[in-house]
Amino acid sequence: MTELKRNEKLDVESILKDLDKYEPKRRGWHWRTPAPGIKMGPFEYKDCSEPLKNSVGLPPAKFFEDIDPQPLPVITTEIASGRFEDDIRRMRMAAWHGADHIMVIRHMGQSHIDGLMEGTPQGIGGVPITRKQVRAQRKALDIIEEEVGRPINYHSYVSGVAGPDVAVMFAEEGINGAHQDPQYNILYRDINCVRSFVDACESKKIMAWAGMLQIDGAHNANATAREAWKVMPELIVQHAINSLFSEKVGISPDLISLSTVPPTATPAPAVYMDLPYAVALRDICGRYKMRAQQNTKYICSSAREATVTHVLNMLISKLTSADIQSTITPDEGRNVPWHIYNIEACDNAKQTLIGLDGLMDMVELKNDGPLREIARDLKERACLFMEEIIEVGGYFQAVQEGFFVDSAKYPAKNGDGIARKIEGGIGYGFIFERAEDYMAPVTAHFGYNNVTQYGGNPEDPAALIGGCTFEDRSKIVYIDELDEDDTVNVRLAKVKKYRDGEALKPEVEWCGDGTILLTMCIPANVRVAEAAALEIGRKMGLENPEVISKEILQEAEGTRIEMKGRVGFDIDPSILVLPPEPHYLSDAVLYKEFSDHPMKVVCGTVGEDEHSVGLREIINIKHGGIEKWGIEVEYLGTSVPVEKLVDAAVELNADAILASTIISHDNVHYKNMKRINELAIEKGIRDKVIIAAGGTQVVPEEARKTGIDEGFGRDSHGVDVATFLAEEAMRRRGDL
Repeated sequence: MTELKRNEKLDVESILKDLDKYEPKRRGWHWRTPAPGIKMGPFEYKDCSEPLKNSVGLPPAKFFEDIDPQPLPVITTEIASGRFEDDIRRMRMAAWHGADHIMVIRHMGQSHIDGLMEGTPQGIGGVPITRKQVRAQRKALDIIEEEVGRPINYHSYVSGVAGPDVAVMFAEEGINGAHQDPQYNILYRDINCVRSFVDACESKKIMAWAGMLQIDGAHNANATAREAWKVMPELIVQHAINSLFSEKVGISPDLISLSTVPPTATPAPAVYMDLPYAVALRDICGRYKMRAQQNTKYICSSAREATVTHVLNMLISKLTSADIQSTITPDEGRNVPWHIYNIEACDNAKQTLIGLDGLMDMVELKNDGPLREIARDLKERACLFMEEIIEVGGYFQAVQEGFFVDSAKYPAKNGDGIARKIEGGIGYGFIFERAEDYMAPVTAHFGYNNVTQYGGNPEDPAALIGGCTFEDRSKIVYIDELDEDDTVNVRLAKVKKYRDGEALKPEVEWCGDGTILLTMCIPANVRVAEAAALEIGRKMGLENPEVISKEILQEAEGTRIEMKGRVGFDIDPSILVLPPEPHYLSDAVLYKEFSDHPMKVVCGTVGEDEHSVGLREIINIKHGGIEKWGIEVEYLGTSVPVEKLVDAAVELNADAILASTIISHDNVHYKNMKRINELAIEKGIRDKVIIAAGGTQVVPEEARKTGIDEGFGRDSHGVDVATFLAEEAMRRRGDL
């Protein structure tokens, strides 16, 4: 495979080339490698994993040698733009930010399709899962994982009436994890009870052979319940049923994972309510893995709200356990940009889990009090729930009587649960009892299989035919495309200029979609603010402006609006004038320079200018000013005559003069700079003193024309000035 270059875009067309011949390089789930006590930069971590070869660290990492510590839990990102080719690019972004569980959300309509789809049609609300799509994305991830230096788990859904067919394809194509929960099919897709469990036996057997991690779908109960926190006992029961059923079919407990979603969200006292549930669930199902995911039922359109919910849920993960930390974005609650929030959610997880590193070395959960009392109550209710299922005749009968997702807290019942008929639902009537001499020469087949009567080996039934598709990939039928108008090649051709870099366009979901996100505060009530925002979008020339988030700051005073819209133009990168890369000396170099060669600076705002904030930010240690690196500063204040500034430099034997100037009418700022330079010459100190000036209206090139050494314009910071002073001093000494 072609090795990726970090400074070049991933070539989707090269991924698609010779795809019919591609074989995934591995199968089975991968957990992160623990690295207890690992030291990175100035820190030591208690419960982290091995770092990546290539990654993007959190923004403040630039202050700490660009380290990027990786937490121990696997981190999930969920991707489903509808175009698998664009999702591949997002997968690479997510992997660089620490995601190693890429979960591709399946197009909902596939639940009721009774066979495999082929080709690469475009989806809505999910990606149509096909062999070509799966193989292309696994091939891409095989390359991406080499680039970042850690195996990446690829995940989708083994559900619906074609579950066993999908499971076979996944095993063939190197899928590492999948949702498989017959209860999900029954309750949320109305697939016949018996059919769903029979299909699950075959599906789970295949998943066990392929070493896939199985995740259940019990969390959907609190996503659909009228009041999510009331289904806590039922959640435990659903987890337990699927987990033990999976184990009985043959999946190893260490490859069975519960999708543990705390049932509450803001403004509930979430930790107080959810922590006992997490403890209770782990007490009952502790033999299995935990995949922690945040609540989505109550998620709104605010990125801030989603982030805080996510962080609180991860606190519960840390206080209990989480083998996988899933990430959810505001996309669950609104139609917003995807690329951005997928990556931010990964960073949220990484930052929170790293920030909580070593927490359990310092705290422990109380063994008495409300935590254990509430947890015990939940476990008792769950056990009673299970006992009643047995009393009424079993799981199918309980479903038919509407036991599940009832709006009351068990054992109370309101009679409004999801009820499905045992003799009804999708796929009813299509279960056939096997003949006594049934034989299928295939690997990982569930149930009795009379291969011995044909001379076969029960341990290797596929040997009768020289191996099935699991052993002999040449027997896999690969179908490329079926619909000539809805293919990946057609879609790629339409956006060729954007993929090749001939034109640039913002995007949030698909290549070249032109969508941008705007945030604004409008001083009006929410209805007026929304209408005003849409009008602003139209006047800005946006196509299809749409308000995607509204937050009231005060019902009369203002509303925070987030809006999206599309731009109808391209940017030609060949005409762009790129500013020079910012140049900074490292902290270590700056500290050493000003320690070995102490520097004294005289500064002030000159002329009749009373502005002080900008200069104070340049010099003050609190704001990352030049004092930080040991530079001695003599601040003369505001409205300082230029003569006084130069005289002070002479009197104090200063090494540098810094002049701040905001007022620029009649070019007075440049005239003051010229006068400072002339006075320094007159006083005989020009060769000794470094002179710099700055302000929002200062253009560095114009400043240097006045005779001073450097000018600093808008968005200059202390490190810019410190770097200049250090390098200018080195140059004058001949050390540079």
